[in-house]
Amino acid sequence: MAKPGSAATRAGEATGTPARAPALTSVKGTAPADGADEGALALDRLIHERMRLGIVSALAVNESLTFNDLKRLMKTTDGNLSVHARKLEDAAYVECRKSFEGRVPRTEYRLTSAGRRALERYLNHMEALIRATRER
Repeated sequence: MAKPGSAATRAGEATGTPARAPALTSVKGTAPADGADEGALALDRLIHERMRLGIVSALAVNESLTFNDLKRLMKTTDGNLSVHARKLEDAAYVECRKSFEGRVPRTEYRLTSAGRRALERYLNHMEALIRATRER
């Protein structure tokens, strides 16, 4: 068994537990939106998921995107995109407008100001994690 504080223990090799990133409670702007525990593992779980991070990021650099635009960008299925977009919509990170062009339905998404702030917090937190990791 590895000694506490050794490289093997830090990496979780001896204990079978994942290594923990350094706590960042003092880093300004890194607190999660949901009020969860502070620290390195307290990322905004809603945005941290790969598909939702992709959606929010795509909307951050575009005024709006249609469902089909997002589906192509994310290379995903209708159902998968729909589930993740709904979670973001329920959190008020994105807004969804449905309309018709002729007889064809059109769903358009926009990032809300709350979504933009949440993405900014998330990016600040990730940057702080990277800095803290590189400083070790």
